[in-house]
Amino acid sequence: MNIISHRGNINGKIVGTENSPNYIDAAIRSGYQVEVDVRFIHGCFWLGHDTTQYKITKSWIIKRYNDIWYHCKNLYAAIELKKMNANIKYFCHTKDPYVITSTFHFWVHDLKLKLNNNCIIPLLSKKSVLNYQEQNVHAVCTDYADLYKSKLNNTIL
Repeated sequence: MNIISHRGNINGKIVGTENSPNYIDAAIRSGYQVEVDVRFIHGCFWLGHDTTQYKITKSWIIKRYNDIWYHCKNLYAAIELKKMNANIKYFCHTKDPYVITSTFHFWVHDLKLKLNNNCIIPLLSKKSVLNYQEQNVHAVCTDYADLYKSKLNNTIL
């Protein structure tokens, strides 16, 4: 089971810090993969959920290719990531119940669907992490990565 930190969060949402390169790197050092929001505008990659907050380079992306899932917030980000052809993990969606990723996993938001080990699911609230009944999925993306890891290890107090 893989645990994916949502925007770098591992112990709850910190809006002012999420998607920042240092925050992402801290989550990676803690042993997690990370889902980030990316745009490609005027020849540059930018991280940020609703806006372009943090400019990143192609070399920054390639260095972390194994640890980051890029949620493309515009079409151009997906096109540019595909051009890089470096096993980069990315996907695009707005309000879709599920989408297919560049790795051929399914990022599934409708948890009523039948899930399997090709699925990645979001559990973004503390309550959803605590109430989730384990299924055979590829990964969970969450703002509470440490809590989910504790739950998997049966160490929640």
